[in-house]
Amino acid sequence: MADSKREIERKYEATPETQLPDLTRTAGVSEVVHRGLRELDAVYYDTQDFRLAADSLTLRRRTGGDDAGWHLKIPVSAGVRDEIQAPLTDTLPPALGELLRSRVRHTPVTPVVRILSARDVHHLLDEDGALLAELSVDEVLAERLTEEGHGTTSAWTELEVELADDGDPALLDAVERRLRKAGVRPSSSPSKLARALEETAPGKRRQTKKEPSPRTAGDHVLAYVRRQTAALVDLDPAVRRDLPDSVHRMRVATRRLRSAFRTYRKILDRTVTDPLRDELKWLAAELGVDRDQEVLDERLRSHASNLPATLLLGPVSARLTLTSVARRTGSRRRVAAVLDAERYLALLDSLDALLADPPLLPAAARPAADALPRAVLKDYERLAGRVGDALEQRPGGERDVAMHEARKAAKRVRYAAEAARPALGKPAKKFAKRMKSVQSVLGDHQDSVVARDALRTLAVQAHGAGESAFTWGLLYGREEAAASARERELPEVWARASRPGPRAALKG
Repeated sequence: MADSKREIERKYEATPETQLPDLTRTAGVSEVVHRGLRELDAVYYDTQDFRLAADSLTLRRRTGGDDAGWHLKIPVSAGVRDEIQAPLTDTLPPALGELLRSRVRHTPVTPVVRILSARDVHHLLDEDGALLAELSVDEVLAERLTEEGHGTTSAWTELEVELADDGDPALLDAVERRLRKAGVRPSSSPSKLARALEETAPGKRRQTKKEPSPRTAGDHVLAYVRRQTAALVDLDPAVRRDLPDSVHRMRVATRRLRSAFRTYRKILDRTVTDPLRDELKWLAAELGVDRDQEVLDERLRSHASNLPATLLLGPVSARLTLTSVARRTGSRRRVAAVLDAERYLALLDSLDALLADPPLLPAAARPAADALPRAVLKDYERLAGRVGDALEQRPGGERDVAMHEARKAAKRVRYAAEAARPALGKPAKKFAKRMKSVQSVLGDHQDSVVARDALRTLAVQAHGAGESAFTWGLLYGREEAAASARERELPEVWARASRPGPRAALKG
């Protein structure tokens, strides 16, 4: 088993002579209690090419202190990380290995650095004696364990302030002000591991490779593909941990990649990207089993909760819960199996290979302001045709299908404009926003189609169990009305989104 907690901390440069200021003068801090010295011994693990460090992840096996064990830290934002802990074992716990799989794949993690810390601990308490934050002064000795540079050491002193669980981050600001007045400055390194790797690197100090600023159409498309590929890899651990909205965000990344490969097929060779599109479509569909159920559950529960109690006949809430739990349990197992599949890992390898050796076509060398709008406009023309087709259909199944096809086309235009935004600026941003308004109307219509299918099934199940099907029929009727409203709304929304014309809109 692995436990998780949110770690919010700040690091500062220090020396053995650093004197702590009187922190009881910090707002909210009534007492500072010295908790003594702790000896910590941690071995940090990574691949030989430092894939974890490149993404600011740290994996360590630590002894000493009161939280000995394996720790995996995943960055959330500046100074904020999720720390997943597992018991102290000789080998990497499988639960942590799964969270690393999207990055390391079949490459083993091995010891890269050993860090010994003599930690002098102080607790910052409020007037009731509750812990607000832990401040520690660490005397650090780092030793490199990789074959290259083995035995190289570095030593330094640093100061850490870690917020207590559920603490107010404003406290860290107040403490920092007191520390700065005492001459203590923020650390230039985000973690002990980052500093250890930098200061023990053979030869010159480790340099972070900077990506060149995009200039050509190919540069911009590749930068977009790189961002979405990174999003897939970054979101993998969040999906495995079942964090809120993680499946949705991962699915969006797959769709954005598919859209980019199709929209910009004059820039990236489709003989390379078409097989990737097929695999991304597979992944999006597998993720969709979970995400679609989540959206459906939220919609049905919201609509049922808005009904007066007099219209809730039978065990409506209980049946919704039973159905949701059964489907979600199955879909969660399926998503976990997909992320462990060789097919998924091969897809990630293929995306890396494309970025390492991009299959650029001659149009990739053209100016971005010329090539990218052309691709966006072509997608827009396709959307216009789909919307026109949907509006020509009579209400019913054929119109439902046509509106769903238009929805997919709207999403593609929106993603195409978002990809072009770094090159085209505000006009592309505004254009994407207009396309999103069309997508939203079409999306709500499709959600109603799916909800009606589910409500019919629920009504049949309720009837078979001897329950009243009245409420399910009522909700079905309301979904029909909602879909009709979206159909009436579409012409006006489309007209607004199309003014001015797309060419003028993209030029600003």
